[in-house]
Amino acid sequence: MSATQAASDEALIARIAQGDRLAMQVLYGRHHVKVFRFGLRLVRNEQIAEDLISEVFLDVWRQAGKFEGRSAVSTWLLAIMRFKALSALRRRKDAELDDETANEIEDQSDDPEVTVQKKDTGNALRKCLMQLSAEHREIVDLVYYHEKSVEEVAEIVGIPENTVKTRLFYARKKLAGLLQEAGIERGWP
Repeated sequence: MSATQAASDEALIARIAQGDRLAMQVLYGRHHVKVFRFGLRLVRNEQIAEDLISEVFLDVWRQAGKFEGRSAVSTWLLAIMRFKALSALRRRKDAELDDETANEIEDQSDDPEVTVQKKDTGNALRKCLMQLSAEHREIVDLVYYHEKSVEEVAEIVGIPENTVKTRLFYARKKLAGLLQEAGIERGWP
């Protein structure tokens, strides 16, 4: 995200705090897909993730005036989603988790040809990611899929930065081994 967009997000939050519905629509349009996907990866149920995304943006509408700008707006949104997703999982421990739901969501910025090219490697990577512990999967998701810094991940997850670094190190090491076993030589940066 560019500095201009980050500043623009903060301006949108300020306008939302004043009751500007158009600003809310713009913020939602800009961030709902990434926040939804993050929530879906956590709860693994499309309906629950849809409910949670509504709750996240309802909270933003209600709490915009309390946003202090200590983190990026996108970090704040992901932290809200994480809290809500973990709460939902605690409430629904017996819920059936569906791995296939996440596989069905396509990145709308990719054309069909790019989607087909990514499919085989993407499927292998997803299978390998699912073999990581939940803690490692969450860190990898935030760093690589949501492009969050170690500092931002620490804030979202509520753990020290050094713990994030350690988890990321071990997650990458484990993932590299799993990818090699799957026949993907160098599929991870």
